[in-house]
Order: sequence, then C-alpha cells, then structure tokens
Amino acid sequence: MRRVSTPAPVRHLYVHVPFCPSICPYCDFHVLTRQNGLVDAYLAQLDREAEQLAARYPVDLDTVYLGGGTPSFLRDAELAALVGSVQRHLGWGRKENTLEINPGTVSAARAAHWRALGFDRASVGVQSLDDPTLLFLGRRHSAAQARSAVEQLLAQDFRVSGDLITAVAGQPLEADIRGLHELGVGHISAYTLTIEPGTEFARRGVTVSEGDERRGFEVTAALLADLGYERYEISNYARPGQQSQHNLSYWHTQHYLGLGPGAAGHYPAAAPAVSMRRTNPHLHEWLAGETGEAEAVLPFDWVTDALFMGLRLREGVDLSDLSRRSGVDVARAYAPAIRSNLARGLLEQRGERLRATEAGWWILNSVITDFLELDLARA
Repeated sequence: MRRVSTPAPVRHLYVHVPFCPSICPYCDFHVLTRQNGLVDAYLAQLDREAEQLAARYPVDLDTVYLGGGTPSFLRDAELAALVGSVQRHLGWGRKENTLEINPGTVSAARAAHWRALGFDRASVGVQSLDDPTLLFLGRRHSAAQARSAVEQLLAQDFRVSGDLITAVAGQPLEADIRGLHELGVGHISAYTLTIEPGTEFARRGVTVSEGDERRGFEVTAALLADLGYERYEISNYARPGQQSQHNLSYWHTQHYLGLGPGAAGHYPAAAPAVSMRRTNPHLHEWLAGETGEAEAVLPFDWVTDALFMGLRLREGVDLSDLSRRSGVDVARAYAPAIRSNLARGLLEQRGERLRATEAGWWILNSVITDFLELDLARA
C-alpha cells in the first residue's frame, strides 16, 4: 500500500463503535443492536484497518475519541482488545482520550477499568435529568442513573462532559442545566432535538416547534454563561481548560483518521487537492473489506468546509490562515458574502478574524449558503 507523503503527522483519531443496547427514536447514526459473532468480527477487522492506516499515514496522536453507538456497551475484555489494537498500531492520545458513555452502562468498577485503559475524558449521554423527558426520548436509563454515572466517573478523575438534548416539549430545561452544573461536570454539549428522515420519530410524525427550538438555544446560552461556562462553540460550553480538544480538531479543519464502520476521516492528500475526505461503509460491507467513498477536497470546497466548521466557534476563523492552507485568497474570493453578512449583522470582522454573531449562529446554515452560492457561480 502506497504511503501518503506529508510533512506533518495526523494527530487525531475517531473510532466508531456501532453497537447499542437499543436504538433511540431520534438517532440517525450508523448503529445496530448486538448480535452473536458480530463484535468479534468487528474487533478483528478494526485491528486490520488500524494496521492499514498506520502503514499509509504518519501518525502521532494528540487525541483519540471513541464514539458510536455506545462504546461503553462493549464488555470489558472487548474494549480492552479495541484499545490494544489502537495502541499497537497507531499509539494513544497524548492530550486527550475520550470514551462516549451511556449512563446505564456505568458502575464504579467499570469506571475504574476505563480509566485504567487510558481514557481520561468521558462524554456522557445524559440527555435530560427528567424521567418523563427521558421516556419520551426513548432512553433506557433514569435520571438517577445519570446522576450516579457522572458521580462515579468524576470519582475516577475523568474530565466529564454531559450531553443534553434541548427543545423537547415540556422539558424542564433550566433544571437539567442546573442539575449537570451541580454534579460538577466541566463541559456541557447542548443539541437541539432534530427529526431526521428515516428515524422512528420521523415515522411517528414527531415535530419540534420553532418556539421550543429558540427557547432551548437562548435559555441554554444565558444560563450556562451565568453558571460560569464559556460558550466556545455553537452547541458546546466549557469551564476553563475543559474544552474538547478532539472536537476542536474538526472545527479547525485539521486532519483526522476515521476507524471503524461508518467512520469519517479527513486525510492528507496530494495537490491540487487540499485534503481527502473518506467515509467508511456500514458494518457488513466494512467487514467484507469494502473501503467506502473517497472524495478529493479541492481548494474552494475546502474553504467553504472550513468556514462552515470554523464559524461555529466563538473565535471564528482567521482568513489569512485559511488562505495559506488552501492557496485561495479567501477575503477576496468571498468578499460579496462577507460584506453582505457583515451588513446584516450576522458576521463581524476584526482584522483577519471573522466570526459569527449570536444572530448569525442562529441561522448559520443561511450564512454559509451565501458562500456556497459563490462557489456554484465559479463552477
């Protein structure tokens, strides 16, 4: 296999674990319930794929992120085997190693085991601390289990991030936020309930009102600011030093490896491409050795991707840095879209730094559409 020539190593790894105890009615990720033999086959293929990635790319990891699915649903020996494959072929993150965790899978012994494996950050799918809201969302854990899970992880010295879903009708959102804060989490991710095609909620005709969506957006931001959390990304809030270093790699459009079925990766590539985007196939095709889709990301496409991701950040983007990395004079090429959104109060600019305002964050897809339309006009 030809090794990609690149001066800089890839520093971030995402591993997808597709197995879940049950499928939530709002979930549109690549997930499935456990079946006989599938986990063993998955672990064997994961080891082979990790070896292949190591042969193709120079790797020096800062962060590892196990997502899903429910990585904590793996049995202790299975998770140890997965970690062993990653460490043997690709190494381990020097700065941060995150495990996504379902509250119903946590015990004191398991939390200690995960910490011993080398995980230091836990992303916990709390979603709510209100039992009726959890029931509506199809979650199998209770509010009491969620609280206990967070406490046990903190006791093992994990940096803990709690996920919340907002915009659920009747949800006691302020109590959910204050509850996570009082438990002592250093990071909160708050995502609006979105009804995706093909999900159980879509089939049942569940809808989310714009009023609930707007309230969730505004109440979360205001209350978490009052409680001392910095909103460093449109949906993510952190105490000092608690930002997700792995997710920042996505928002800064850095290269990362994607390992496992359905995993996406953003890889180094030869000119004229700026990078290569690859998405692995779903489990059964992946087990058969299929490699999935690969797409060369050309300069203008890379810039619009970088703007879409970077404008999600409070700090925004550095236009000169995007120009250096892409070879595109970004300020000049996208001047009409920048001027238009500055005039509408959706963007603000100081020197080379361009960032979205609060109003721009609310309709960020519309802002990015203005940049995409310039790309279409050039095509």
